[in-house]
Amino acid sequence: MLLVDDDLAFCQVLARMLARRGIQVQARHDAASALAALDEFAPEGIVLDLKLGADNGLLLIGELRRRCPQARIVLATGYASIATAVDAMRRGAWNYLPKPFDIEALAQSFEAPGEDVAPPPAAPVSLRRQGWEHMQRVLAECGGNVSQAARVLGVDRRTLQRKLAKRPVKERPE
Repeated sequence: MLLVDDDLAFCQVLARMLARRGIQVQARHDAASALAALDEFAPEGIVLDLKLGADNGLLLIGELRRRCPQARIVLATGYASIATAVDAMRRGAWNYLPKPFDIEALAQSFEAPGEDVAPPPAAPVSLRRQGWEHMQRVLAECGGNVSQAARVLGVDRRTLQRKLAKRPVKERPE
């Protein structure tokens, strides 16, 4: 299995848990090293984070599918939304998994087809979060090009970069 996440501690913990189950794991922390890892081995499963520092996991799905078509890709994110789940599935992800998750949920996400997409949040999503998700979708549609996304959104490039860097606070269920 290939873990692609920029959170080093998360990768270490998850790799240890998977190793206890007898699964060989390699962890990578950015898009370039993840793609380079596919030259060394062909994983059966890939756990891919949505936000990889400066990289976007959604944009990486297509290239991972092209280089490793047999692998089941599960997109994992702490910023779960229906829009990103649908986009991930459309790009070729096997399943979608909101963080935090336990090892059983991860195992099930590789076995079950992507029918059980993350349920909608119980409470309405904040306006700030909806705006941030919209900017992320436009950025993904523009192939990660911030200048082009800023033109599409009608904002200054630097303004868009600042807004993208401000991740919305997760809403807590009441």
